[in-house]
Amino acid sequence: MKIALIAPPYPLEQAPSPPLGICYVASACKEAGHEVKIFDYIVSQYTKEKLKAALDVFQPDILGATSVTMNFPMAAEIMKTAKNHRPEMTTMMGGPHVSFDYENVLNQYPEVDVIVTGEGELTLKELLPVIKDRACWHDIQGIAFMDDQKIVKTPQREFIQNLDDLPMPTRDLLPMAKYMALGFPVSIITSRGCPNKCIFCLGRRMVGMKVRYRSADKILDEIEYLLSFGLSRINIADDFFTANKNRVTAFCEEILKRGIKFDWSAFARVDSVSKEMLEMMKKAGCDAVSFGIESGNLNILKTVQKGITPDQARNAIQSCKEAGMIAHASFILGLPGETPDSMEETLQFAKELNIPFGYHLLAPFPGTAIREDIQNYDLEILSDDWNLYDADHAIVRTSSLSAEETTRFVDEFNQTIQEEFQEAEKRYQSGKCSDEDYFKVAGTRRMEIIFKILSEDIIETLGAYQTEGTENNQSLIFATMISNHIGKDLFAVEQVVKSLHDIKYLQYKHDGTTIKWYWTDNQRTGALN
Repeated sequence: MKIALIAPPYPLEQAPSPPLGICYVASACKEAGHEVKIFDYIVSQYTKEKLKAALDVFQPDILGATSVTMNFPMAAEIMKTAKNHRPEMTTMMGGPHVSFDYENVLNQYPEVDVIVTGEGELTLKELLPVIKDRACWHDIQGIAFMDDQKIVKTPQREFIQNLDDLPMPTRDLLPMAKYMALGFPVSIITSRGCPNKCIFCLGRRMVGMKVRYRSADKILDEIEYLLSFGLSRINIADDFFTANKNRVTAFCEEILKRGIKFDWSAFARVDSVSKEMLEMMKKAGCDAVSFGIESGNLNILKTVQKGITPDQARNAIQSCKEAGMIAHASFILGLPGETPDSMEETLQFAKELNIPFGYHLLAPFPGTAIREDIQNYDLEILSDDWNLYDADHAIVRTSSLSAEETTRFVDEFNQTIQEEFQEAEKRYQSGKCSDEDYFKVAGTRRMEIIFKILSEDIIETLGAYQTEGTENNQSLIFATMISNHIGKDLFAVEQVVKSLHDIKYLQYKHDGTTIKWYWTDNQRTGALN
């Protein structure tokens, strides 16, 4: 069978990595003997016409999509458009949002035939052979579907115990050159599962409370494969990478044993790291660790069952500094019990740590304890518009804090950052900037241009033009066309085009009369995007 998988639009400002979940699904489908394509609308423009054309070319038997809560509405609309265009297709959805909101999804979107809940690889292995025989679906664990206008939810499947049995995620079906052009690190997982009980998180329910590990050999094989794309930076996206010191040691030792040189980062808990562990990670190439500290207020940390203290955060950050590592902290505003004073307390605590930090605004996702048991908490949810569940909108309030007050607090914080950037921009324009100013301003301008190029399919729409028989200055010629189209400074656009061409993410063909620019992996893999 032919299977098309959708990577639905996701804001480029959120620094997306090549979508890992859909690549694991693609691998499972390929291993089962099916022909698979990924329609990637994260790093390319989505339109209904473009989707229909891609479906007509590939003619899939099955269309699948995954999403998180914030891009679920768009994913569902894509499925609706596709099903109406090719009603003979079987449509599937998976991912954290539909796993816990399957009843609403099936009731509101009859175009979705079946939902795969939780981990999907083994479920797909059983489901795909009988996908056209709905009577057999009742015997497949881990799915939900409509039968005679009633929702059927089969028993949840047990978690995959040996992660080494999973095939390597199939990233070569993605337009990797576009992701590499963004410059964000590529994510991998070395484990699944999280034993912690944070009430705002889905991790424990989605992948289980027991941490299951991949072997160091398998992980490094995947990393070496990724480095063959020309990547130099990896992010370990485990819920709890530092859960087991011995395993972290084995991973780092395998890197050193193979002599692989690359930079990497990881997420960690402040109560799970030591200076010794961080020094070992640093030796193996890790240069940054991100900590979800969430609040500077001890009572709020207790309420949300984070299981850490501000003093543990201070100690972890100090250990990072002593190990020569960059530490980053994230905080959540709007948690149960939040007040104007507690937000200020968190701000002062973050400043005290003297490291880069940022805020998320609480988004009570379906499946989280904070949403399902909301009556137990000082919290009110103000909206179920999933488009607002991007951690940038205030959609809750507490008895002592309104959504407007939360928004105002964050706006003031962001205004300070914007003013600092504007001052750096003035120094940049005057030629009196520091190296930090230069990289901040030039990097921001570069990202804005690349976002435009990707989100508007500039290479695909402007990249073929007539030439007078010379290949000289094609980067400048094309950059001029792009600059006029997107209204950005020509010098900055030319720098972007030239750099992408030099590192071979973007190339062109010359047939004597026409120049045609293209993303390099489209030629290599036939990626649909």
